[in-house]
Amino acid sequence: MAVRHEVRPLEATQAPAQSAGDKVRALFKSLTSTARLMVGVPDYEAYVHHRQQMHPGEPVMSYEEFFKERQDSRYGVNGGKISRCC
Repeated sequence: MAVRHEVRPLEATQAPAQSAGDKVRALFKSLTSTARLMVGVPDYEAYVHHRQQMHPGEPVMSYEEFFKERQDSRYGVNGGKISRCC
């Protein structure tokens, strides 16, 4: 039986921005994350946040381990299915 976790946007868990500069930085960070996901670059910060919130006490992969696991998964390493748009 699969366990379902509530998925919340990362921005919903952060404190609201106080100044105009903070708002611009938050917008830039959000746009950067979206652009990276659109071209297939995984979001390590979102992964770490999820692991800390949903799986406390369990190990968190280093950035290098995370990136390799995501690339392997995307390009079907070890006989997996290739999941990409083109």
